[in-house]
Amino acid sequence: MKMKIVSNKNNLQILHEDNHLIVVNKRVGDIVQGDKTGDKPLSDVVKEYIKDKYNKPGEVFLGVVHRLDRPTTGIVVFARTSKALTRMNELFSNRETQKTYWCIVKNKPANSEDKLVHYIKRNEKNNTSKAHLKEVPDSKLASLDYKIIQQLNNYFALEINLHTGRHHQIRAQLSAIGSPIKGDLKYGFDRSNPDGGIHLHARKLVFVHPVTKENIEIIAPTPDDVIWNAV
Repeated sequence: MKMKIVSNKNNLQILHEDNHLIVVNKRVGDIVQGDKTGDKPLSDVVKEYIKDKYNKPGEVFLGVVHRLDRPTTGIVVFARTSKALTRMNELFSNRETQKTYWCIVKNKPANSEDKLVHYIKRNEKNNTSKAHLKEVPDSKLASLDYKIIQQLNNYFALEINLHTGRHHQIRAQLSAIGSPIKGDLKYGFDRSNPDGGIHLHARKLVFVHPVTKENIEIIAPTPDDVIWNAV
């Protein structure tokens, strides 16, 4: 079942909403869950939306199923019930979801499509990850498939299918092959984007609904900017 945008209220672009789940198209700069910055997280905005829409008294339950990096955009899933949260966590941890990302790079990869396999090691101090070709201490296996889906004037649009879910995986692996994502200074792109974001977008998510067992396919529109609009 393919989902359409069901609401664009409260500055939220809601892609899917039912009694158990709510799926949002995250914007650049939104943080999914509260952190040391003290900035208002997307989870609080969604709670306020639910409380207002359904006139709910007291505290609203909302579980964070997964996260996206602050400079990225696209699909974020929240659970509205504890049962849905437990089951969605299992789907994600068991890799029973299909996650597709789009990104923009300036340097064309060597192959038009390929599988990348690295060992990712996270650096907690500077919140980065490095992709190694061989296993190193404290590293984790990371793999993805990519293909070039469009050549733009100065850039290339890639479609990424993730096989693992490591910290900054796509950003680190593309940087390792010399194709950092547009705007991603942390991983080697030469200049930042005006909005502080990067051109990495969680485009599609396919999974079996944790309660209804229906096949769900969610597609998130890309941000409204010149480059994304050309894809």
